[in-house]
Amino acid sequence: MSKKKKIEPLLGEALLKKVKELENHSKEEKARECGYYTVTKNGVERVNMMKFLNALIDAEGIELDGKQNINGRGGRSASYRISVQSNGNLLIGSAYTKQMELKPGDEFEISLGRKHIHLKQIDQLDEEA
Repeated sequence: MSKKKKIEPLLGEALLKKVKELENHSKEEKARECGYYTVTKNGVERVNMMKFLNALIDAEGIELDGKQNINGRGGRSASYRISVQSNGNLLIGSAYTKQMELKPGDEFEISLGRKHIHLKQIDQLDEEA
């Protein structure tokens, strides 16, 4: 009897990418292909739909349980809307920089459109090239 090696469940961006690749498959097939299944003692595969759906929700960054951010700390959650302050500044806020794992000193290129501002992170590798 050949044993199928169980893959580690995908998380985050890897999970979202794989789900998009499998867009024409059923949700059970997507869950199985992304590693969300167990094998019983009798060799039967059981799909873990709840774990799969929870991982998708986490990968999308959706908070359903009222937690404000990781580690149980309070504070504002990212609303993806900001207003120009009275001094003309736009403050992005730490909720976004934490989500992107930005550090002090990270630099961005700013490009302006007719009705938008685009920020592109400048990699250290790009600067050296």
